[in-house]
Amino acid sequence: MHILAALAVLGLLIAIHETGHFLAAAGQGIRVSSFSIGLGPMLVGWRRRGIQFALRAIPIGGYVAFPDPESEEGIHPQDPDLFQNRPLHQRALVIAAGVLANLIFAWIALLAQGAVYGVPDGITAAAGIVVTGVSPGSPAAVAGLQPGDHVVAVNGQPLGEGNEAVKTLITAVQTRPGAPLILQLEGGAGPQERQVTPRLDEQGTSRIGTQLQPYGTSRYRPVEDVGEWLTTASRGFWTITANTLAGYGQLLTHFQATARQLGGPVRIVEVGARLAQQGGASLLLFTALISINLAVLNALPLPALDGGQMLLLLWEGLRGQPLPERWTQAVNRLGFALLLGLVGVLMVRDTSQLNIFKTWLSG
Repeated sequence: MHILAALAVLGLLIAIHETGHFLAAAGQGIRVSSFSIGLGPMLVGWRRRGIQFALRAIPIGGYVAFPDPESEEGIHPQDPDLFQNRPLHQRALVIAAGVLANLIFAWIALLAQGAVYGVPDGITAAAGIVVTGVSPGSPAAVAGLQPGDHVVAVNGQPLGEGNEAVKTLITAVQTRPGAPLILQLEGGAGPQERQVTPRLDEQGTSRIGTQLQPYGTSRYRPVEDVGEWLTTASRGFWTITANTLAGYGQLLTHFQATARQLGGPVRIVEVGARLAQQGGASLLLFTALISINLAVLNALPLPALDGGQMLLLLWEGLRGQPLPERWTQAVNRLGFALLLGLVGVLMVRDTSQLNIFKTWLSG
């Protein structure tokens, strides 16, 4: 059930993104030929007002398509309602609308968290610790530890609860430099293990390169007034956005080390299912987190992403004419193929790390 909740959130956020594009186009009178959630074979489809709506089999993306006078009959190339015939600023708004929709929805999710559950008021401790950060290139990163991992034992010894759990793990790390430690994890994928070998830093302290905090469930209290409600949601929004941007910055500057921490759809659903187990407040936080990540990802100036399309518009604005159509199509196809390839690799890697998959392979 928790996995279904996480899948529903991921599908909803993709739909929100594509709806942003669609509404921005329709609101300006730009003709739209199709609106699809997902990729691949069509599961459900219907046509309304000349637009083909579809729900497709692979829930990792979506698209809004515009009429192409070169491949469709009855469409005049100079039709003023075609996307390519609209002014740059109108096309830019359509391209940016998906990112804006995800950002707005993330803020709404945080507002909903405050309205329904209140504002954070501490943590009720439970067994183990949670990894809140992993340094690029550190022993923890090499071992595959990721933010959000729930560690319950080290070398078979339960960590306990609260601050004592953190102290137990730190002691194990600092007293065994160079000696492998087996960390037992629990989560949506079931029990797992990670082998991590501490190493000495410049000060001679044995470390694995993580930030830790006691594991537990967050407590909430009712908001005192509208001001606190808005302030808390806005602070959470900017904190998540800043951390997301910092994460992408680390990916660019420390790619080889940080790439190990990349997660695909399987990893996203796994984390979402784990948070859904903790209750609705955590699920809303997950919704805001993934929505902001989708916004930032799509804003990157890469082919097949919104940022890449915006870069082509910038080229057109500076040069006074668009990039030749054959080049535009080639760039977009290459970018789309690379994006699908990356998603495929991440899905295979993340699936192979699930406990149920490991059991099946060894069985």
